[in-house]
Amino acid sequence: MSKYDVTIIGSGPGGYVAAIRCAQLGMKTAIIEKYDTLGGTCLNVGCIPSKALLDSSEHYHNATHTFEEHGIKVENVAADITQMIARKDKVVEQTCSGVKFLMDKNNIDVHHGVGSFVDKNTIKVTDKDGKETTLETKNTIIATGSKPNYFPGMEPDKKRIITSTEALALKEIPKNLIVIGGGVIGLELGSVYARLGTEVQVVEFAKSIIPTMDGTMGKELTKVLKKLKMKFNMEHRVQSVENTGEGVKVTALNKKGEEVVLEADYCLVSVGRKPYTDGLGLENVGVAVNDRGQIETDSHLKTNVDGIYAIGDVVKGAMLAHKAEEEGVFVAEHLAGQIPHINYDLIPGVVYTWPEVAAVGKTEEELKEAGVAYKVGSFPIKALGRARASMDIQGLVKILADKETDEILGMHIIGARAADLIMEGVTAMEYRASAEDIARISHPHPTYSEAVKEAAMAATEDRAMHI
Repeated sequence: MSKYDVTIIGSGPGGYVAAIRCAQLGMKTAIIEKYDTLGGTCLNVGCIPSKALLDSSEHYHNATHTFEEHGIKVENVAADITQMIARKDKVVEQTCSGVKFLMDKNNIDVHHGVGSFVDKNTIKVTDKDGKETTLETKNTIIATGSKPNYFPGMEPDKKRIITSTEALALKEIPKNLIVIGGGVIGLELGSVYARLGTEVQVVEFAKSIIPTMDGTMGKELTKVLKKLKMKFNMEHRVQSVENTGEGVKVTALNKKGEEVVLEADYCLVSVGRKPYTDGLGLENVGVAVNDRGQIETDSHLKTNVDGIYAIGDVVKGAMLAHKAEEEGVFVAEHLAGQIPHINYDLIPGVVYTWPEVAAVGKTEEELKEAGVAYKVGSFPIKALGRARASMDIQGLVKILADKETDEILGMHIIGARAADLIMEGVTAMEYRASAEDIARISHPHPTYSEAVKEAAMAATEDRAMHI
């Protein structure tokens, strides 16, 4: 029986980063992965492959919509979905191989199979052929992630009624696609196919898309996606989804309670994700799980069982790869006797449409509900020389600051490279900077980052210079 200081179940961003940090800190470490490749949902059927298709579809869209304006003449432009999927698969393979390299580099033992608790210090690993291996471990970190969620009446059949996993591997460009859910996953994948010429309709229960983000972002992104000819059915409650053989039929009730029937080639069900703990044998050790299926943890991410920790999508909080990574490092350093820190209020969120949407901190709606006195500074991306030069003029930067102290309370960006620009807000807020602090920092010209400075100036004294 192999013995370890720590064993991680799950090799997604949270799990493999936790394994690396544990090994760096001198612990004998093992990682258990159910599938043949490492990397979890993010690398295999999530973050990485979706970004590969997003970029491919954006190149195609530019070739058919903006190249001529740039003075680039092309003829007979066609989207080759087979090649796009093949390139996506290659990116996934390279990235997953990179994780395997990191495991070898850090002398981390990798066990492929389903990890299940026998007791709190013993884990049985059953591989795909049924062979069992037993590991003895002092500590365990559960990092098994999540899987696509769905509600009654919209159960995926993975043929016409699909999840994000199948949407990343379609063999054809659909003529039309219905997306249930106006959140991050649905809008990203919906925009991929909209750029390729698919007629995309979004069905969303809330009043706005990306409803958990600042309201201004939802309004601006709606404008952007409508330019891609995406259609939106807001405040619609889906009743059923039916595979008709050659397509799908979605029945919903609108806000007036009237029945609406939509038909398409495919229906993408993207109504969030749910924790994945199947096969772990949590009942064998008494690990507590709440009514949402999340493993309950304390402030150190320890479960109610000594020596067993949980991180990432299986615990409370946003289901984000970078949040899982931070938690993986946190647990590793806690086990090593250090005093790590995570500021959950400052974990940024990103929507990888184009332009991108990114946010950190409080939304305007949250500040209003909490009764916090605040001020707003915003600046349109189209006012930037850099944006006009690249023809990426959609979007804005919005900064929320405390009305009395000027401390930045939230930053919200929709625009080119928003996913990268948001880190200025994260850094500033981590050090409790004021809007004036950002306004007085020199930003290079011409760049998109100037919009952040201008928004900060607008929040400070309503003195943005270039509008």
